[in-house]
Amino acid sequence: MTVDFEKSIHPHSGPSGMSSANHARTLPDGSPICRLIAWEVTRSCNLACKHCRAEAHPEPYPGELSTSQALALIDTFPQVGRPIIIFTGGEPTMRPDLFTLISHAHSLGLTCACAPNGTLLTPEICQKLKMSGVERCSISIDGADAKSHDLFRGVPGAFDAALRGIGYLKDAKLPFQINTTVTRNNLTSFKQIFDLCEQLGASAWHIFLLVPMGRAKGLADQVISAEEYEQVLHWFYDFRKTTKMHLKATCAPHYYRIMRQLAKEEGLLVNMENFGLDAMTRGCLGGTGFCFISHTGVVQPCGYLELDCGHVLETPFPKIWRESSYFQDFRTPKAYLGKCGVCEYHRFCGGCRARAYSLTGNHLSPEPLCTYQPKRVGTKQS
Repeated sequence: MTVDFEKSIHPHSGPSGMSSANHARTLPDGSPICRLIAWEVTRSCNLACKHCRAEAHPEPYPGELSTSQALALIDTFPQVGRPIIIFTGGEPTMRPDLFTLISHAHSLGLTCACAPNGTLLTPEICQKLKMSGVERCSISIDGADAKSHDLFRGVPGAFDAALRGIGYLKDAKLPFQINTTVTRNNLTSFKQIFDLCEQLGASAWHIFLLVPMGRAKGLADQVISAEEYEQVLHWFYDFRKTTKMHLKATCAPHYYRIMRQLAKEEGLLVNMENFGLDAMTRGCLGGTGFCFISHTGVVQPCGYLELDCGHVLETPFPKIWRESSYFQDFRTPKAYLGKCGVCEYHRFCGGCRARAYSLTGNHLSPEPLCTYQPKRVGTKQS
């Protein structure tokens, strides 16, 4: 399940949208604070989505953290800041103790979000999500109608079931956002998907650029070109001006380069507070402000980048966050290869590390789907 809540749900936001708890940029030892954790509480899922990084199936997976292990892990989260915790999967509602875990995180003052696919939601589940402390859910909609969405999700009826689940969330007064994975097949229907988001009353619409991992390795023909990528992000910049709904591009770090380029052209660069948190964050947060924890407790830079940074049952999570060699790589601009290592927009972008790894085999390689040529390109070799 693709997720991104950090830009728009934190309840402790100041006038710029930055969490007051996270004004400090670093931990006492100099490590960056962890702003967001996506936790795959289970890999089991009732769908078979074509882009799934997990290649999930409905049966239980061996090695999932027990309730006591999961609760102990939650206790360590405040040691790295006050991260937003996204309970994801697989399908998180298939984990029997989900509400216990959410309630415990909420009791520690952590902001909690959940990323179900919507098809298993009931009025009772939505009420339990809200009562346990969830502040927002994300539901993925990848087509403007049942035919296109169900084809992508791999199960007939998934579209109608997701819309029914959204209705239950609305009845429970639980805010929701809609996530859409960008593919060649749905590019032409983006306006229709946007219209659907507005009609449904979504708090936000987040688009995700496809990362060819898991089942998505078989979707090579659906990956848009670097030029199309650039066009989509330029369009998205202009499109956000037409709605009050929050729009966010994810797995698309060079949106933050494009945002600054276009804002400069419009004379807005000196007043970047107009862009809220988008002006205060980095495109790829893997290992620098965000991490992913698998169903078995393996920590990764993100769900799409399967680099083993440590296991929470063997090494305390805060130690992994502070000391992982992969995380140290991502926190060191000079370690990046090719044009990403010399780009003047590096601190705003960073390139998609998962896409670089999946297409080149090196997590520090240049972003494969970026057309921009830095002013200093050529001073480093990839």
